[in-house]
Amino acid sequence: MIVETTVAVPPERAFDVFTRETDLWWRRGPKFRVSGHLPGVLELEPRLGGQLFETFETRSGGRKTIVVGRVLSWEPPARVLFEWRNVNFAASEKTEVEVRFTMTESGNTRVTLEHRGWDAIRADHPARHEKQGRELIAMFGGWWGDQLTALRLYI
Repeated sequence: MIVETTVAVPPERAFDVFTRETDLWWRRGPKFRVSGHLPGVLELEPRLGGQLFETFETRSGGRKTIVVGRVLSWEPPARVLFEWRNVNFAASEKTEVEVRFTMTESGNTRVTLEHRGWDAIRADHPARHEKQGRELIAMFGGWWGDQLTALRLYI
């Protein structure tokens, strides 16, 4: 599944916003955050091996951190690749998200996001929401499309 948007900044800025200001543009709420409606912060550690994680206050007043992924490739300002794990994935289950930042002729940046690896996740997995094939691609394409729209509007 691939989605794209164009942002009106050079690749260096687009890469920096995507990786270092993640919490500021990433949509909130139960559809987009592990914490749901609880206040929290989503961070991507900007380095090879860095984690993508969310820290939030629990209803009982404690703090919880959920690791969603790990940076597998760090190539500023052109590319970042990270593991993506839903909270209900088993230890062996993971997908990958690759984000590329390419300068356009006008000096803007095309942000291309590819989320792959769903073929390795069993067909009856809850993360698939009972969707297969094109329906699954459309569901995640819409989800990531919402995220890239939020990025574009933030920049």
